[in-house]
Amino acid sequence: MKKFYLPVLLLLSSASFAQRNDLRPAVSKKAAEIEKKVIAWRRDLHEHPELGNSEHRTAGIIAKHLESLGIEVKTGVAKTGVVGILKGGKPGPVVALRADMDALPVTERNALPFASKVKAMYNGQEVGVMHACGHDSHVAILMGVAEVLSSMKKDIPGTVKFIFQPAEEGPPVGEEGGAELMVKEGVLENPKVEAIFGLHINSQTPVGDITYRPGGVMAAVNDLKITVRGRQAHGAYPWSSVDPVVISAQIVNNLQTIVSRNLNLTENPGVVTIGAINGGVRSNIIPEKVEMLGTIRNFSKEDEALFIERVKTIATKTAEAGGGTAEVKIPYSNHYPVTFNDVALTEKMLPSLQATAGKAHVRLKPPVTGAEDFSFFQEKIPGLFIFLGGMPKDGDALKAPSHHTPDFFIDESGFTLGVNALSNLVLDYMVLKK
Repeated sequence: MKKFYLPVLLLLSSASFAQRNDLRPAVSKKAAEIEKKVIAWRRDLHEHPELGNSEHRTAGIIAKHLESLGIEVKTGVAKTGVVGILKGGKPGPVVALRADMDALPVTERNALPFASKVKAMYNGQEVGVMHACGHDSHVAILMGVAEVLSSMKKDIPGTVKFIFQPAEEGPPVGEEGGAELMVKEGVLENPKVEAIFGLHINSQTPVGDITYRPGGVMAAVNDLKITVRGRQAHGAYPWSSVDPVVISAQIVNNLQTIVSRNLNLTENPGVVTIGAINGGVRSNIIPEKVEMLGTIRNFSKEDEALFIERVKTIATKTAEAGGGTAEVKIPYSNHYPVTFNDVALTEKMLPSLQATAGKAHVRLKPPVTGAEDFSFFQEKIPGLFIFLGGMPKDGDALKAPSHHTPDFFIDESGFTLGVNALSNLVLDYMVLKK
């Protein structure tokens, strides 16, 4: 993967951005006025989370709000998605903003008055449901942005497309969904979008801070399934078996050499994780089959191809050496490309972020091995995906509960900065296109 660096001299200083976008003071004033509304929306959504492709209540709340602002609304996009179109009073480019809506199959442990007690069926099991990744915050912030920008509609030099996306965490097994399906259904067309912005709140970044990275900011992900087959036997007579449990253990260990011996760590990080191993039914029976599920994550197409080839070779040859066989499926059910921030767009919009949050509060971040299906939008048009601080200012990033956990917690005092940042990214981009 190529390495990208921002030039020392930026095209525009943050001060000149603030001067050229004469709507910035109005944005700040309106965002402050609606802060309590944004927090209330988030708390309501947090208390009533919905899994991917099932965000019916959430979509209804969003659509009703956008319609109340006089925004053109389309529902049922990619199953439960909502798209709003705000046509400004002046000619200019079409810019999109995206928020994801879905929650996770996680049982909440927080003692909040609006903590989730929702349960739902997920892959045939009853599970707790929780906004354990902050998507409720994203929705509330973008609803706030829609209210801010609609209040100055006549002065906006262009069109804003609000994309509320379902199933970012992945659709149910056997279904399509998420950003990939939205793109497939034409969400970036009619009117054709020129650039897209999105944000993700982060529980381990202090409130008031924004972090960004040009180029690859989040990893490409492929899930995988390895099926190891051997010969069943009584546990008392292992010499009569071809033991798929032992073979699977050797495969897991051998896969770790991909990162330690095949990946050039000076260029890009990478991950190989086996997250589930299933085989056998009792202690004294060596089973015939073991199944493993896992994930690989990379920051370039070259590394992705390397990992896929090595996983397949290691699994099949290790099984063969043990007298068994291994079948490898990559991807097994989902694949997200690298979340790639367009370098030129990032360079142009960095002063906008600095003018909004202050230079000291806008920081370059290292790559993140998590994945984001915002990447499907970025494959089609230039996009910039940033991270918004959600950790209390006196918090410890090493101790703050991470995303996708029962104790995940967000400080809501950072939401107004999110509303300001997205609003100003749109307006400053339009100013640059004049």
